[in-house]
Amino acid sequence: MRRKKASVTIRDVAEAAGVSVSTVSRVLNNKDDVAPETYQKVRAVIEEMDYTSSLAARGIRSRRMHLIGLIVPDVGAPYSVQVMKGINRAIAEDGYELILYTGGDARKESAASQERRYVSLLSSIADGVIVVTPTATSFATNSPVVVIDPNTARPNCPAVTATNYAGALAVMEYLIGLGHRRVGFIGGRPELQSAVQRLRGYRDGLHRAGIPLDPELIQAGDYTEETGFRCAQRLLALPQPPTAIFAANDQSAIGVLRAAREAGLNVPDDLSVAGFDNIPESVYVSPALTTVDQSIDKMSYMAAKMLIGLIRGEVPESNPYEIPTQLIIRDSCRALA
Repeated sequence: MRRKKASVTIRDVAEAAGVSVSTVSRVLNNKDDVAPETYQKVRAVIEEMDYTSSLAARGIRSRRMHLIGLIVPDVGAPYSVQVMKGINRAIAEDGYELILYTGGDARKESAASQERRYVSLLSSIADGVIVVTPTATSFATNSPVVVIDPNTARPNCPAVTATNYAGALAVMEYLIGLGHRRVGFIGGRPELQSAVQRLRGYRDGLHRAGIPLDPELIQAGDYTEETGFRCAQRLLALPQPPTAIFAANDQSAIGVLRAAREAGLNVPDDLSVAGFDNIPESVYVSPALTTVDQSIDKMSYMAAKMLIGLIRGEVPESNPYEIPTQLIIRDSCRALA
């Protein structure tokens, strides 16, 4: 007679199958280091005893969980929200579910160590993992991993990014076309390729226009509003302040708008401001922000589709996969008189 599920423990399963508790655990977590005959034997006992210990037991019959893990540095950031929207759209089409991990206490471990630990944890219950704006450069797992906005030009796993250089160059050509020659720049997280390419686009935009590079006009940011605010304060305090500021993302640009207001400046009459990302908030700030649309939801949608393809044994068509950017002109910039 089949025992009631509630009375069955993992030790009961191990005893009935003649294996250790750790072997049962590894079968439940779909580990690849269990011999096929042992795996089949343990699986048969689990089904016979009607044992379900956790979410992992859902995948016993197919070795697939139909579950994707997602790691984001800040779940409340507008960028992360857009990422989740794109991933949700993709997984809904393919019958997958999502489990989310976000940054914890950075005082206890480095961001890279935390990401590696989270990938390892998620790999035990999910079919694959998406890591957003990673700090780590590699992940020790046999499960598929896809990164969004990698921190290296040649990531060791499939990646999705935007044409960041082209987008930044378009901003600079637009601002210089408006007559601005002193353009301040607030960078992003320096370890990310997006920040590297956007800074290169800023520099090359000046070079193409024959405008000398002034190091005082470049501020090291981190893609946060508060740092954008402080960087803008420093730029506006220069003896010769910029007439325009290009922030490497919209959150930083929103910080610039706040700094301008506190300095008694009108945007765009006294200062032109441009961002990058085209998050929803960029439309609703005052004035509406000129920015670069990198289709965040499409980036994350493609990352999820790429990961699902990897889970199914498919090979990505290109790596990294680039999403085209587009300059969006709104009300935060004007031509110099």
